[in-house]
Amino acid sequence: MLAKWGIPAAALAACVLVGLASGAGAEEQPTLPSVPVPPSSVPTLEWPGTAPPSGDFGDLKPTRPSEPAESTGAGGPPVGHPLLPESVNVALKVERDGSLSVTEQVFVRARETMTRHAPLRIRAGDDRDRVFTIRDVEVTGNGTTEVTGDEFVMRLGEGATTVTYQVDGAVTDVAGHQEVRWQVASGWDTDVRLLRASFIAPAQPAAVVCLAGAFGTDSPCRSALADSSQVLRVVQEKLPAGQRVDLTVHLPAGTVGANARFDDIGTASAFALTTAGAMGLGALVLLLTGGFVVLWLARGRDARALAGAAGQVELLMTGDGGRVAFASPDGVLPGQVGTVVDERVDVADVTATVVDLAVRNYLSVRENGPAEWVLVRRNPPDAALTDYERAVYQQVLGDVAEVPLTALRVDVGAVRESLYTDVVKREWFARRPDHDRSLWSLVGVLLAVAGVAATVVLALTVGHALLGLALVVGGLGLALGARMMPARTRRGSVLVQQIRGLLNYLRTTEAAAIPAEDREMVLSRSLPYAVVLGEADGWIRRFAGLDAAADGTPGIYWYETGDPAGFPARFAAFLLALDGALGR
Repeated sequence: MLAKWGIPAAALAACVLVGLASGAGAEEQPTLPSVPVPPSSVPTLEWPGTAPPSGDFGDLKPTRPSEPAESTGAGGPPVGHPLLPESVNVALKVERDGSLSVTEQVFVRARETMTRHAPLRIRAGDDRDRVFTIRDVEVTGNGTTEVTGDEFVMRLGEGATTVTYQVDGAVTDVAGHQEVRWQVASGWDTDVRLLRASFIAPAQPAAVVCLAGAFGTDSPCRSALADSSQVLRVVQEKLPAGQRVDLTVHLPAGTVGANARFDDIGTASAFALTTAGAMGLGALVLLLTGGFVVLWLARGRDARALAGAAGQVELLMTGDGGRVAFASPDGVLPGQVGTVVDERVDVADVTATVVDLAVRNYLSVRENGPAEWVLVRRNPPDAALTDYERAVYQQVLGDVAEVPLTALRVDVGAVRESLYTDVVKREWFARRPDHDRSLWSLVGVLLAVAGVAATVVLALTVGHALLGLALVVGGLGLALGARMMPARTRRGSVLVQQIRGLLNYLRTTEAAAIPAEDREMVLSRSLPYAVVLGEADGWIRRFAGLDAAADGTPGIYWYETGDPAGFPARFAAFLLALDGALGR
């Protein structure tokens, strides 16, 4: 029996011993993480990276895989691994000058795309950013790349594509050693099914930190460890879109040239022209341009009315019996003229209205001395007066029979409310000019204040403070442009042109062209319009030789004075006194 079974038994025992010895030896070798096995039909790409000289990694404490590692055969890195759809292979190599050579191999599904927006500016503390630069980009396959101010963009189509490039700014000197940092994966617009990366350097790493997940998190990678050839390898499965794998490797001091660049994000750099800042300024320019174009179109009708030649306006009408009388264009009253022209109610508008009430026999002006005038009630207000004229009458006389100018007290605010309402009712304006100006001025000021606050907050936090300044400029522009709002209606623009004709009438009409018996009436009825348009002195001088008794009554009917010949000089003094009284 021994002779019969001895040889087979010995062979079996030898196999068992060899198997045990082989198993013991395998426990001493570092293992690689397991990866999903794709179908045999997909393309294969070589695992990137070449091994540095063999040796011990010293204090390197890599992240270990949580699953049993697959066999690597002879102990080297697996080669010819099939590349899964939506998976990425990355090879990193630190050069002697400190630049980082990167090769990315990406496999994109058929009829799909993958895009990566890799940030080139990463927060490196509370007050500074770490800045990377990309150069010497080459693409093999179906893809394009672009380097913007703060991003490296890769746009890849279906199939396998390889992108190689150089990174400057990855190496920095820190407390007796060097750190190499690069985000191996970041900014992909789709989930990355499997990421595999290799890292080699002129010296053996002393430590490694590999983080995976959303920006700012500290979750470790799936695995980061050295294989038997001492190449640092990283594996990360199922990386969600937008998340990153951030790799930091410590090297001995002086291993390579340090080239890291940091930008302060204090006040100075916060106002740097970044992509976001440029977009904000561009949007501001478009908004301001569009706003002023709209405003220009809305007010173009006014501009043409003011710039064009004054049209002929028939203001002197001949009635029955050949008598000549003055009639204003579109029935506009003196107080309304000033409001329509400058879009504001001011003292001159009220002064002209008081004179007009006197001319129309609702009150009279009595001269008691060289600088003493009294406003005297003649007729009560009736249906012929507008609401704002009633307001002026009530403010001037109230319930008394007369009031000296020295005692006159008028609330111009009450008149202003009625007059603004009146010009809107007459359809010379679409809305109250004062309300529109106030509203847009307030919006502009609030926008500017919000811009100042945003500028301070952005300058002290994330930067892009130019966005806040854009709000400030836009708010100030809106506040300044508010005085140009609103545009008059078409009817208001026509009236402005007619008022220019009225002004031309006041400057060119001669008293001799008017019948003597009608001169006093024409002088008087036109005078309130001359007052509001600043032509009172010139208009009265043209009637210097007026015969006040030519109409059959002595003196100027609404101005009570002992010397009618001195009316022009004394009326100018009266206007100054009335303006002063109304302005109190």
